[in-house]
Amino acid sequence: MTILVPIDEAKAMLAELCARAREGEEIVLTENGTPVGRIGPMERPPRPLGTDAGKIRMHDNFDDPLPCF
Repeated sequence: MTILVPIDEAKAMLAELCARAREGEEIVLTENGTPVGRIGPMERPPRPLGTDAGKIRMHDNFDDPLPCF
C-alpha cells in the first residue's frame, strides 16, 4: 500500500513512517502536492561488516613496478 505524506508532516512523524516502511508500506513524500521522495522497505537486509575478513590477501610485491612499463 502506498500513502502520500506532505514533507512538512513527515518531519514530525519520521519514526512512525520508518516503522510502517519496515512492515512493507511505501510512503511517498510530497511537496506542494508533487512527489519528491520515497520511503520504503529495504530490498534485502544490509550485509554485516566483516563477513569477508581474511578472504583477501595482498602480496608483498603489490607496489612493485610492472615489468611492461
